[in-house]
Amino acid sequence: MTIKNKIFLGLILALFSISPFSYSQSSPLIAEDVQGQRRWVDSIYNSLTLKEKVGQLFMIDVVSSDPPGKIERVRELVRQEYVGGLIFSKGGPIRQAKINNELQELAKIPLMIGMDAEWGLAMRLDSTYAFPWNMTLGAIQDENLITEVGVNIARQSKRLGVHINFAPVVDINTNPKNPIIGNRSYGENKNNVSRKATAFIKGMQREGVLSSAKHFPGHGDTERDSHKTLPTIDFSRDRIFREELYPYRKLIEEGLGSVMVAHLNVPSLEDRQNFPSTLSHQIVTGVLKEEMDFNGLIITDALNMKGVSDFDEPGEIELAAFLAGNDILLYSQNVPVASEMIIEAYNKGLITEERLKHSVRKILYAKYKAGLNNFEPVDPAYLIEDLNSLQNDVLAHKLYENAMTVIKNDRSAIPIKDLETSKIAYVHFGEDSGDAFFDQLNKYAQVDSISAENLNELLDKLDSYNQVIIGYHQSSASPWSGFRLNERQQTWLYEIARKNRVILNVFTSPYALLDLESTGNFEAIQVAYQNTELAQQKAAQVIFGALEAKGKLPVSAGNNFPVGTGFRTRNLERLSYGLPEQVGMNSYKLQRIDELIDKAINEKMTPGLQVLIARKGKVIYERNAGYHTYEKERPVQASDVYDLASLTKILGTLPLLMELVDKDELDLDTTLGEMLPYFRGSNKENLTVLDMLSHYARLKSWIPFHRMTIDPKTKKPDVKYIRSREDRGYNVQIAENFYARNDIRDTILKVIRDSELEKRKTYKYSDLPYYLLKFYLEDIYGTSLEYLAQDHFYKSLGAHSTTYLPLKKLPEERVVPTENDRNWRGQLLHGYVHDEGAALLGGIGGQAGLFSNANDVAKIMQMYLNGGKYGGKRYLDQKTVDKFNTCYYCEQDVRRGVGFDKPQLLNVGPTCGCVSMTSFGHSGFTGTFTWADPDEEIVYVFLANRIHPSAANNELTRESIRSNIQELIYEAIDR
Repeated sequence: MTIKNKIFLGLILALFSISPFSYSQSSPLIAEDVQGQRRWVDSIYNSLTLKEKVGQLFMIDVVSSDPPGKIERVRELVRQEYVGGLIFSKGGPIRQAKINNELQELAKIPLMIGMDAEWGLAMRLDSTYAFPWNMTLGAIQDENLITEVGVNIARQSKRLGVHINFAPVVDINTNPKNPIIGNRSYGENKNNVSRKATAFIKGMQREGVLSSAKHFPGHGDTERDSHKTLPTIDFSRDRIFREELYPYRKLIEEGLGSVMVAHLNVPSLEDRQNFPSTLSHQIVTGVLKEEMDFNGLIITDALNMKGVSDFDEPGEIELAAFLAGNDILLYSQNVPVASEMIIEAYNKGLITEERLKHSVRKILYAKYKAGLNNFEPVDPAYLIEDLNSLQNDVLAHKLYENAMTVIKNDRSAIPIKDLETSKIAYVHFGEDSGDAFFDQLNKYAQVDSISAENLNELLDKLDSYNQVIIGYHQSSASPWSGFRLNERQQTWLYEIARKNRVILNVFTSPYALLDLESTGNFEAIQVAYQNTELAQQKAAQVIFGALEAKGKLPVSAGNNFPVGTGFRTRNLERLSYGLPEQVGMNSYKLQRIDELIDKAINEKMTPGLQVLIARKGKVIYERNAGYHTYEKERPVQASDVYDLASLTKILGTLPLLMELVDKDELDLDTTLGEMLPYFRGSNKENLTVLDMLSHYARLKSWIPFHRMTIDPKTKKPDVKYIRSREDRGYNVQIAENFYARNDIRDTILKVIRDSELEKRKTYKYSDLPYYLLKFYLEDIYGTSLEYLAQDHFYKSLGAHSTTYLPLKKLPEERVVPTENDRNWRGQLLHGYVHDEGAALLGGIGGQAGLFSNANDVAKIMQMYLNGGKYGGKRYLDQKTVDKFNTCYYCEQDVRRGVGFDKPQLLNVGPTCGCVSMTSFGHSGFTGTFTWADPDEEIVYVFLANRIHPSAANNELTRESIRSNIQELIYEAIDR
């Protein structure tokens, strides 16, 4: 007996038991407009010839990137075989839209368009969006996010004219060696798979796109690929109903629209040996339709796959699949032959009219529900932009943030807390890039990338570090990319972890951990599932406590890490990084800031700049634009540092002063005479901290101390005060080959003491209090302001790029130059403070001298905004922050707080005039500005070197670039 006869013998007996499709209101294919749908279906069906009815059963493949000859073959099948649908595969969206529109125009009945878009259209098309794989989504505990994925993929599908998405995969991946499912599965737990799939389908069908659960009856527990062979699912009927079919039962209860049947050998469900489930009447009709009461569309998996195509000839396979109970025949290898054979079977009575009507009307009902009764062609205008909308990015950020999974965390190693005592190394493993991970780590602390040719060399290098972060990075180009650790990697990982404190980060399948014989030496392990830039960035943020780890393992990764493992880590209130929409702001409105930045650079208001905006503890805008100089040799990078000028007052001196107030060692009424005995008996003895830092103490605005060092006759530095090289008594370096006398500090102190006070008490901005505060702080602590700021704040804040004397700590190429000082120092200032007074103090002033980048400045400002807390550490009491952030003399038209600048009281001032009165900040002569607003939880940082090459360039201020940017920030808040 031939194979064909075997098929027929097993099927003919079942033909008369097939009941017509029930058009009950509960059917998943029924639209809200029941009567209108029925009329449309009836009119279409009654107008069809037998050949046209049979044609509706076929969904043929189209590759939009194929040459014209292959596309013409598809046209012929649409015109001559009346195929009912197309499944688009590889190509691009514009090409697909064009071909789709053309083929729809040729079709007598609108074509149902399908795609495999499990993680978005990018599964098949270039220039489209990829959401995380199901394995990643399986780690997420908030099912609402999975519904959002379904919604977004459905919207993309509709925009491209796709009506059915062959997703989700509901295979329960209990076999780590599964070659084809793996990352495409939500995991190994049937309840988790069911919940995630239900959420996804709700999102898809809410937007009017049909979903299709696959691969029935379950492709998860096999080591073979049905694209290449016929896998066997060798489990009992009870096990299959209890496990593999569990998600289908749940989804059917929720209104599942369609099911895709896999090519599997399932002996417990089909009596015939090595018989594909796609062709099995016992499985398709007996189990799915009758036992599970499914009345949606039943679709074969691709009929060109080896799991079924090797079973018989084209035509025979399609006929057998239809007789088994399938409605749609996907990827037929020969539509004309298959159509002819089905028609012949119909004419011979092997297929009844009721059987044919059963499937064709189901297909037409689905087409109506997908909107094909009012077909409109795909509009190619802005198609790429629509398919890659910002909404996708916002969701992707949320997904990766919620997927990060910490599966081991001895001694709460994650998050890293004590940055001041941590010396951190990063070691890269794997075949893919870890640059995004490394860059993000360095936003929190100084992390050194360490590599070596051999293990012993690497271990020697790591010996000087007390924390090692390892990233295992494997390609996320496809869910089938390799994830296995080779023997060399296993050995190296074991030895590194044996000798060091290690946090291992796995940027690939959690199954990679199965290759490790022991994970006991690892202090912490985090699974990020994929190696996308977002996954790398979010993993780094979890390590430093900017985000909490919330995910749980969707599969088991060995005996030590069973499914469901996942520790929730602490949020230390460090800055995180994301998108404006995550914190109630509008990305498109913020883009207008780019125009102002470009204007500033193009019109030479400054060679380059850094702008950073954070809201609610999340950095949502960063731009590093332009160059270090107008020669355009070095582009501005995020790690570059600028001369902060007067920002030093609130970022260096003020926090140290506030700390003393916290300790009750000082208060705002403390007088200068009490702080510095040298000033007792002077006209400044009774000046209070409050009056001095409110700029209401009658002090002179500025004293040009550097002019004392200039010979009035030659107009050049006087050798009595300045030498071109370090010499005895001349050790205060001001610039390159420029040294001042060691007693210059005493001279400055005396000049200030002897200076006259203004006659009238009124608001007058003055640098002089910060000279005095520097002397005071250094005297009581017995060390320099440089050390104090680092030791008390910057080290533990992770502000590792904030420093006095940057050339002692940072490479010169990271330091942005300022003015070409022709009048005094006779050189381009590169790494030396611009402020002359701070320069005379060796570059360490209370009023100037700090260098930093925008990211570090934001950390300090966020600490203030957090009420004195950051990174899990309290630096200042909230009451102290509030005390200094108070305008005590507003009624006297003094807008200042204590050290902090405040919004203008009238028309002229430092801000856009749109900020809250609780806000505070400061500006700097070099072009710098930073501001924080507690009411809106906004931190804004603007760093520039507008004084390069000359301080005479004041266009940045004249054009109000900084305050205009601030105004755009507030306009971008979604009210």
